[in-house]
Amino acid sequence: MNHPDDNELFNRLEAEMAADSRPDSGGEVVDLDKARSARSESADPTARPDVDRSPDSGAARSGAESADPTVRVMVDQPTPTVTGPGYLGRLAGARRRAVVPVWLRSMAELRTAATWVARHYAHTAGYHALRAPVYAARLTLQAPTGTARFIGGTMRWVADREGEPVRLAAVRREDAAEYLKLSRQRDGRVRLRTLVAVLALFVGVGAALAIYVLAPDWLQAVSVSAVVMALGYAGRKADAPVIHKAVELPDAPKLTSDIVLRALGALGIPAINQAQGKGRDGFAFTAPITRDGPGWRAEGDLPYGVTVTDVMDRRERLASGLRRPLGCVWPESVPDEHTGRLVLWVGDQDMSKTPAPVWPLAKSGAVDLFKPAAFSTDQRGRWVEVTLMYIAGVIGAIPRMGKTFLLRLLMLIAALDPRAELHTYDMKGTGDLDPVGDAVSYRHRAGEDEEDFEYALADMREVRGELRRRAKVIRSLPRDICPESKVTTELANMPTLGLHPIVIGVDECQKWFEHPKYGAEFEEICTDLVKRGPATGIVLLLATQRPDAKSLPTGISANASARWCLKVMGQLENDMVLGTSSYKRGVRATMFSWADKGICYFVGEGADARIVRSVFVDAVAAENIALRARGAREVAGTLAGYALGHEPEVSESARYDLLADILAVVPSEEPKVWSETVVARLAELRPDVYAGWEPEQLAYMLKPHGVPTLQVWGKTDSGKGANRRGIERARITAAIAERDGKRDAG
Repeated sequence: MNHPDDNELFNRLEAEMAADSRPDSGGEVVDLDKARSARSESADPTARPDVDRSPDSGAARSGAESADPTVRVMVDQPTPTVTGPGYLGRLAGARRRAVVPVWLRSMAELRTAATWVARHYAHTAGYHALRAPVYAARLTLQAPTGTARFIGGTMRWVADREGEPVRLAAVRREDAAEYLKLSRQRDGRVRLRTLVAVLALFVGVGAALAIYVLAPDWLQAVSVSAVVMALGYAGRKADAPVIHKAVELPDAPKLTSDIVLRALGALGIPAINQAQGKGRDGFAFTAPITRDGPGWRAEGDLPYGVTVTDVMDRRERLASGLRRPLGCVWPESVPDEHTGRLVLWVGDQDMSKTPAPVWPLAKSGAVDLFKPAAFSTDQRGRWVEVTLMYIAGVIGAIPRMGKTFLLRLLMLIAALDPRAELHTYDMKGTGDLDPVGDAVSYRHRAGEDEEDFEYALADMREVRGELRRRAKVIRSLPRDICPESKVTTELANMPTLGLHPIVIGVDECQKWFEHPKYGAEFEEICTDLVKRGPATGIVLLLATQRPDAKSLPTGISANASARWCLKVMGQLENDMVLGTSSYKRGVRATMFSWADKGICYFVGEGADARIVRSVFVDAVAAENIALRARGAREVAGTLAGYALGHEPEVSESARYDLLADILAVVPSEEPKVWSETVVARLAELRPDVYAGWEPEQLAYMLKPHGVPTLQVWGKTDSGKGANRRGIERARITAAIAERDGKRDAG
């Protein structure tokens, strides 16, 4: 079918029909010898002198980038020239396991372990010592039964009763030869055992008579008691033990690979189920399952495409598969490994119910805020420390999970440093921070009345002024005294410099930032303290039960270096406290249960997020610790402020309203005014508040109110026109109307 037709469609149809009609159109005959030769040549660049051996050559790129699309590119080399790092390279990158266990290298953990062991055996000894007379009475009452059992057992042994079933079986089979053989064997045993029993009887009677005649009274008493106790032990009942356990150990089965694989297979993850359905494990163990503290540790790689977060999302199902309480099962990721490396720690007891070791600061001790102090334990019962200096901290949780108790604990730690100046604010108004505030705080308030906000705002303005003063002092110090341009413990010890630590704790901080009138200024001051405060010795700790962008501004949450996140309900709250993308990395406080009170993710001390349980200090214990801290302050002469009954004098200037003041100095005849003119007029209105303000500071203070600065045309004193940054009076009026409307609605 070869017609000279110019119709393109017909020519295409004819070509396709011709191709389909060819008998060899379905494939290509390949010479295998030539194909193997070509493959080996493509694998060896030296066999082709025309190939560019540089890294950027076309041969090094994929076939899609090659100029010749027919060139075959070998993806998997049949004989790779590079097999990975050599032996020395692998040794250089290997992880060495510690020769000495961690708990043995830490004196604190060693003391804790030794204390627990000593307390355990002391309790066991005291328990049994107190009940020893009861044990003796029980054994004495059981002695007749034991005597009968001993005599009966001896008679059965002498008569060879254990062989009787075999002899009876021979009788039933009517096997005379076997029965005669067994009977002769039995007769021999009986004669021998009778002889042994008679000799033992004479020896025992003789020994008893000798002890009765020759032994002193104490030996006779010991001998009779030993015989009675032995007979009483022989007469015990299997279901009624004489001696009870002094300590009921938790029934925690050993974690095995079969149990782990069974639990992972029950999660419903397709990749794991498919692997196990084909006879594979679905989990590659990278280390043996070992004891790790009061629990078991398993580590391994999940199938390709499965991440640790997939397992963490199914923590409840994982606990069911392991047949362990939810508080015992803690899947974790390995930060320096790929996202499929799983560490599964299974505790012997629920973490929330495990007895915590005694807090070292509960009864005695002082704190240097520039050094770490223990505040919690991890799943393995090891102490976790925090250094409160040089940080700003955020605590987030839903209600009733221990957020306020954690904040109070941190403030108690700060109180145990006599140099520290504490500012405590309980915006919930329940008095949870009163033990600290009444005893040692320089400023303290509990409640959310209008005067409470004014009190707190005046204090924060004072702290911000102190921040600026400290920055100047630090800048003026010689480099050999202050080499890193920050407060040190040596500088804090110098009263003349006034660089002592200042620790501010605010519970329910969202009350500050959501206040319709003062919220913007609270946000501006706290953001400044979070950013610049740590270097000047000012620490801000904020706790909230609603961690979102409104109650915890991003300028604060993004710059907080220490974070504590107890149970939260969603990804947004999780990332607001723990940092952006924490939820995707597997750091999920949403997996905590309602029973996990005081358990949280802690980010700080230069470590990745880790699960800890904070020390529980009730109100009574908190008062005792606070009184101890007060006594140390009285000795050091640092007790001041609210703890001594001194209230600050709040002047009228401290109650200023920036927006209202701007309207007072900018009349309605001036719709737009330069910023430099506004700050000059404000300084005349309230010199003690606005003196020294610059146009940039005015713009910064107006930003939280939603009032931007803009280019304003005006005339200078010489009458010359100029275009400078300024404000629009109408925007100020609108901001006040919106704020007052929200306040009235609230």
